[in-house]
Amino acid sequence: MKEKLDLLIRSGNPIISVETRDEDGAVAIVRKLAEDTHRPLFEWTVTVGLYRSVPNIADQVVKGGKVVPALEYVLEHPGERKGIFLFKDLAPHAKDATVVRLLRDVYAREDVCVILVDAESLPETVRRLCVPVPMPLPTAEELEAVIRDVYHRIANTSLAEIKVSLTKRDLAEMAGTLRGMTAAEAARVVSSVIHDDDAFTRDDLPRLVEAKRNRLQSTGCLESVAVNVAVDEIGGLARLKKWLARRRGGMTPQARKFGIDTPRGILLLGVQGCGKSLCAKAVAADWNMPLLRLDPGVLYQKFVGESESRLREALAQAEAMAPVVLWVDEIEKAFASASAESADGGLSQRIFGTLLSWMQDHHHPIFLVATANNVTSLPPELMRKGRFDEVFFVDLPDAAARTAVWSVHLKRRKRNPAHFRLADLSAAAEGFSGAEIEQAVVSGLYAAFSENRDLTTEDLIAECGDTRPLSVLMAEKIAALRQWAAGRCVPAD
Repeated sequence: MKEKLDLLIRSGNPIISVETRDEDGAVAIVRKLAEDTHRPLFEWTVTVGLYRSVPNIADQVVKGGKVVPALEYVLEHPGERKGIFLFKDLAPHAKDATVVRLLRDVYAREDVCVILVDAESLPETVRRLCVPVPMPLPTAEELEAVIRDVYHRIANTSLAEIKVSLTKRDLAEMAGTLRGMTAAEAARVVSSVIHDDDAFTRDDLPRLVEAKRNRLQSTGCLESVAVNVAVDEIGGLARLKKWLARRRGGMTPQARKFGIDTPRGILLLGVQGCGKSLCAKAVAADWNMPLLRLDPGVLYQKFVGESESRLREALAQAEAMAPVVLWVDEIEKAFASASAESADGGLSQRIFGTLLSWMQDHHHPIFLVATANNVTSLPPELMRKGRFDEVFFVDLPDAAARTAVWSVHLKRRKRNPAHFRLADLSAAAEGFSGAEIEQAVVSGLYAAFSENRDLTTEDLIAECGDTRPLSVLMAEKIAALRQWAAGRCVPAD
């Protein structure tokens, strides 16, 4: 970034914008540039005003408060125009007509250099005057250095003895987990997990993932989802679990050196309630990665171009937080009209095209998990190779899988599966989805609790007999879905 800024300044660009939440990092780069090129640097904030910071800190030349006097100073003092003027958080003031006019006057000069560092986007009228410069987030190597520095600082100052047990591979995995954070954010997260128990071991890796998720809470179309399920807590789906286990280390630098491409994602088709959504959470938990859920329902906006812009912003946010698992639930509801003529003026097709282009071209460590219940609504372009690594069909559980599902839900509710006749339960739940088996356990517990006794096999069998599963209520649709998937998709079990 420093070299690019230097080139832009020497090329006579009057206004340069840096949009980043890492203000300290951006300011440090500009200060180093000013020192190396022997240029005076003036910095402005609304609280302090305009003051010189390089080559040495001087008293303020413009008082804090309004930005207008500071911009006027830039234009009225030609002797100082060889310097660099750094304005922090000007975006909230840039809607004022006077500020816009002054920035236009700055833009007309060839002997002025103003750098705007903001955490939010500038208004369009101002953005057109600026040359944008991206602020890169720390690399994995830089994050490893941050982790070491934080540990050594705490170890040298803490009154308690810090227990440390990390290999080079553990350190690299932690650095990969922290990607998408600024150096300051990563340092605070690492510091919190060390101070929590005065230890720094591989066991802290899941806590780093959770701390990162909490610190980078998502907004707009992306929702940061808490991961509270493990792969072992999903009954059945043996082939899918094996496929995921083989690709567990696919996001690591070691995989790149081995010649393995980053896994792109999977599309899960199948019957409702059979564990497709749980798989997205299980992948994030098993791979120690944050989980982001893309809500297609909030993409659509009334103004032309705004919907596509919101999708691009959401994908850019996912890239900034990578490595992550990106979950698009019930993708067919968002893009069903993209495969046919629709009444939305082609909006669905444009959004769908934006998503397809990103899926094909992005090179970030983002694993996409898309789920769908109605495959006939999906455009065929979505399912071709290159978009997803594999397309799995999640069917109703067979006898063995139903036994595993019963065991999982009984354990989750503090019951020993060995005390129940699992073979009889599996037979009673023929045609049931995993979600329907879970509800049978819940209903059985309520029945036993109301009679002040413990849960029995008979309670669960009775609940199964009183339930009409989806495979009965929508038998025709499920039969058609199974027929379509046969030979087209990889069975998940």
